[in-house]
Amino acid sequence: MDRIRFSSRATAAGSRRAGPTLCAAAVAAVFLAGCTASHASAQLTAARPATSTVERWGSFFADGILNTDTAVSPVKVSLPGTVAQVGSSNSTEYALLTNGSLYAWGLGAQGELGNGAMADSPARAVRVTFPAGVKIAYIPADVMPYDTALAVDTKGRAWGWGDNAFGELCLGDNAIRSTPVPLPFTHVTTLAGAADHDLYDAGGTVYACGQNVEGDLGDGSRANTTTPVKVAGLDGSEVVRLVTSFANSGALLASGQYYDWGYDGQGQLGDGSFGLSSDVPVHVRLPRGVRQVALGGSVFTNGQTVAMLSDGSLWSWGDNHGYQLGRPATKAPQATPQRFAAPRGVTYRFLATGAATSYAISTTGNVYAWGVSYEGQAGAGNYRIARVPVLIARGATQISATANNAVIDVPRKK
Repeated sequence: MDRIRFSSRATAAGSRRAGPTLCAAAVAAVFLAGCTASHASAQLTAARPATSTVERWGSFFADGILNTDTAVSPVKVSLPGTVAQVGSSNSTEYALLTNGSLYAWGLGAQGELGNGAMADSPARAVRVTFPAGVKIAYIPADVMPYDTALAVDTKGRAWGWGDNAFGELCLGDNAIRSTPVPLPFTHVTTLAGAADHDLYDAGGTVYACGQNVEGDLGDGSRANTTTPVKVAGLDGSEVVRLVTSFANSGALLASGQYYDWGYDGQGQLGDGSFGLSSDVPVHVRLPRGVRQVALGGSVFTNGQTVAMLSDGSLWSWGDNHGYQLGRPATKAPQATPQRFAAPRGVTYRFLATGAATSYAISTTGNVYAWGVSYEGQAGAGNYRIARVPVLIARGATQISATANNAVIDVPRKK
């Protein structure tokens, strides 16, 4: 998803940074293998040196650099090993390899490439520079904050680097980090970040940091913070996934219940209201437990959620101006969850959503996209809105989508 950045003095109508119509906030991404700390660690197996490729499309943007390296169809990025997980932010994309090393490509002026250079590398992957001996277990199952990146090592310690304009790295300051630094969280099992805020489940407690535009930190206030605050109402609940977007956040519980909080201009909270933002978690009522969820959106004119329930049924709510909810009969926003369907004969296995574009990978590895494509986000070779899902790639196992870009892992057949 994309997002506009706001200063502490900004109102809902004003922004610190200018941006495109779909601009800068992080949206939803899905680590399609269902990564958790234990699952990801198990993937760090010794393997012979290899090369692999991922495929990306859409465009990158950052402060003062809008819509660069646009690809309206998937293009390949080479990696020096086997890919375990892919991730994305508004400006940069990432690939975690099975040996625990992390690579990045895209824009780098805010240090988000993590190699200390603070220079762009849109087509060539560079290695993120962690201290010697640090191996990464996983990156966010959802997406990264604006011009910022997060990761968790094999010991459960969170790391962060890049932009830190509102203290989203939770370090008590606003300084940029051009290489990864340890964050004040251990025993981290899930994390996510978008816009200028992020979330961490550390030792069974959910914390938030950064900007708090519409209650997106979930602590019962609208105050920004550069140090961690506890998200209200989740104590005693086992959280299996955190998700974030422009001014929204969400938590999926082990019970299958889903809670979200933050902005509600287009019904993003799914509780039947429009415009009643919440600074504490709100329970989204669905007919069955949630198996997976992806949270997306951008600025104050969109924002949507797509979810798969335990029975495989598909549901969505929020903004629908580009048909991103998967309901082609209407462009109206939906303030309560509504069911949508995959194309005839297709069964979706994983979901993701970006600024105003949504994605799915089928049980056969086919990648579908629907929604806006002003920057090629739909990956269909054009800039037209995809009112219904279009097939754009085959053989994928993972997808991550943020702002105006998406990336998939397409393992080579042996």
